[in-house]
Amino acid sequence: MIGFFDYTMVLTYLSLLSGCIGILTSLSGDGHPYWGICFLLFSGLCDAFDGKVARTKKDRSETEQRFGIQIDSLSDLVAFGVLPMAIGVGMLRRSPLLRSQIALSWVLTAIMVLYVLAAMIRLAYFNVTEEERQHREKGLLRRTYEGLPVTSAALIFPTVLLIQHLTTADLTPLYFGVGLVTGILFLSRIRIGKPGLRGILIMVGIGLVEFLIMTLIRVINR
Repeated sequence: MIGFFDYTMVLTYLSLLSGCIGILTSLSGDGHPYWGICFLLFSGLCDAFDGKVARTKKDRSETEQRFGIQIDSLSDLVAFGVLPMAIGVGMLRRSPLLRSQIALSWVLTAIMVLYVLAAMIRLAYFNVTEEERQHREKGLLRRTYEGLPVTSAALIFPTVLLIQHLTTADLTPLYFGVGLVTGILFLSRIRIGKPGLRGILIMVGIGLVEFLIMTLIRVINR
């Protein structure tokens, strides 16, 4: 059987499965963006630690390392590219403001399609430049990112949904506006420092707080 299936790949595979389930959930019925966001947050949790887990295996071959880079990006495209688009479509279906405005809904959907395209371009560019960098720097860990990492979607879009849960206003247009800006930042030349373990734990904590607040609000409003 082709591929690699040791423990270093488990979190990446779980992130992909979570993204797929989130897409199906977000697009089922009238759309369930809350559950889609839950799966997005879980994918973000898996991604936060998959690299650190992989580096604990000291005897990884070059093929295993390159395979890891490729599947990580392929998983990220689904979990942090396609899933946020599906969540947006779910929000459109539930929006009393927009679901009757067919033309505007198509425009907003097109924005998220472009968002997915931007995510794909960034991930492919990262794969190429990362292999070149590792060869040039003899495997040293990356210190900065060029452009906004695609995985930042795991905190950006849940924040919009959290604000939506805290207000009675329909913030669906805001979600798509954020998607447009995020897609542009994916392809920008800005330099962003790669977070260490402390930064990762802070981001995980933020995601957990967002999840708990949204869940509490939903329980209270039932």
